[in-house]
Amino acid sequence: MTAPLFTQLVETLPSSVPFVGPEALERRTGTRFRARIGANESVFGPSPGVVEAMRAATPDMWQYCDPENHDLRNALADHLGVEPANVMVGEGIDGLFGYAVRLFVEPGVAVATSRGAYPTFNFHVQGFGGRLVMAPYVNDREDPATLLSVARQEKARLIYFANPDNPMGGWWDAAAVEGLIAALPANTVLMLDEAYGEFAPPGTLPPLDVSNPAVLRFRTFSKAYGLAGMRLGYCIGHASVISAFDRIRNHFGVTRMGQVAGLAALRDQDHLEHVVLRVAEAREAIGQIARDNGLTALPSATNFVAVDLGRDGDYARRVLEALGAAGVFVRMPGVAPLNRAIRITAGRPEDLRILAAELPRALTAAG
Repeated sequence: MTAPLFTQLVETLPSSVPFVGPEALERRTGTRFRARIGANESVFGPSPGVVEAMRAATPDMWQYCDPENHDLRNALADHLGVEPANVMVGEGIDGLFGYAVRLFVEPGVAVATSRGAYPTFNFHVQGFGGRLVMAPYVNDREDPATLLSVARQEKARLIYFANPDNPMGGWWDAAAVEGLIAALPANTVLMLDEAYGEFAPPGTLPPLDVSNPAVLRFRTFSKAYGLAGMRLGYCIGHASVISAFDRIRNHFGVTRMGQVAGLAALRDQDHLEHVVLRVAEAREAIGQIARDNGLTALPSATNFVAVDLGRDGDYARRVLEALGAAGVFVRMPGVAPLNRAIRITAGRPEDLRILAAELPRALTAAG
């Protein structure tokens, strides 16, 4: 019996996932987390209208989804003030990243990102043989000027930039993003990750300009809309680039239930506003918990707060593990110097009461 022959590229890649899920951690310990505040999900859940629409649609799940995502694309276009041809729907931002990288990246092509930024994007680049070139964070933010410098030097075909940022929660105003767009090198495409845009202060997101083929903007139903488990996101861009997704995407990748949920979520903007307010309250509460323990909560325009523990990554890891042992699931950035922090999702009051009780104990246990 002979072994299967993987491609040379696949042979070089590690067999791993960018994130260890809370479910895997629960399986290891045999216990359930009491406060699941580490994955940047919306613990406030989806709109009741979404739940009802999904319940009503359940008998139709024997049918395939609409491979054109027609109704959802049109609803998103109306919501955004663009044409349906400017919108592509996909299996969350992660799935759309994979398609976009496939459109532009082949072995040896340089892609610019920030060291410590969203690792799933890097996963896709490496999976298609791209060459990642890294810019450092500056003052705990991805830095447009440094990214541009690296992209020019390495002739990068893509630049990844998240605004607001994960994992540190910082943001730039629209003028800074527009400056980055105006300075893009020839033949370089900006992949602008706006997953947390609904939580950002006014003036953070530039107006949509779908006339520029060098900019793709990625948004999601996973955060503010509370549909992380549905895997539903969308990309906004020039019609000629958006249509290229049809050449390589999984046309049945978005489920029929996902389409139902997305349409219902868009219809309930009151729920969205309610969640944004609850998240703002939770960010304030996390900040107070941090201050009560002599720690610094970094400014955040997302649904999480990065809390600077004031030491190094080894110490932060010990704190994270102590919290996990106490039933509190949080995460931490993976790269120094960002990994001196832990990242805490905006939780419900009951989640944050558990955090407030367990954080001092975890700090003591970490030594």
